[in-house]
Amino acid sequence: MSLTVGLTGGIASGKSTVSAILMKRGISIIDADVEARLAVEQGEDAYREIVHHFGEHILLVDGSIDRAKLGSIIFHDEKERLKLNSIVHPAVRKRMIAKKEKTIENGEKLVILDIPLLFESKLTYMADKTLLVYADEDTQLKRLMARNQLSSDEAIARIRSQMPLKDKRPLADAVIDNNGSLEETERQLWDILKQWNAI
Repeated sequence: MSLTVGLTGGIASGKSTVSAILMKRGISIIDADVEARLAVEQGEDAYREIVHHFGEHILLVDGSIDRAKLGSIIFHDEKERLKLNSIVHPAVRKRMIAKKEKTIENGEKLVILDIPLLFESKLTYMADKTLLVYADEDTQLKRLMARNQLSSDEAIARIRSQMPLKDKRPLADAVIDNNGSLEETERQLWDILKQWNAI
């Protein structure tokens, strides 16, 4: 029996750290951000739909999508942003489900779906269990400022642009408190997965 875990967090909460720990163990991770990039590569259906809707002026010389140009359109126009999401999101879900099924067919006991917006995008149906990597806002702020060389105001704006982690806590099946050391985070991770008979 295979278990699919939806892994989520917030900006600078430590989700990538937990992902890296799992990867080192050889556990399959299907990353929504990676699949989103792959879904819009040349030759993909989503790529064709994007070019058809937004026009060829959003392409680079090599034919790939100019993310900066597309970004400048959608960040200033809610309707266009929703249109882009309506093209990309179903393509990403389809890719993730196909990879998940293949991993299960290969007999793997545990599959991790790394989905930053797991709750916001209402994608919990894709997983058997949900795991939130949590850090308090002060910790997020310090990490984000250090990692991205941001001012306090810039970092706060990025954190506040997301659903607060304290609101995600009650939605998750389990929570890793990532305010402490890496060892503590790792211990919590394996404890949770053992409870779920996933390892």
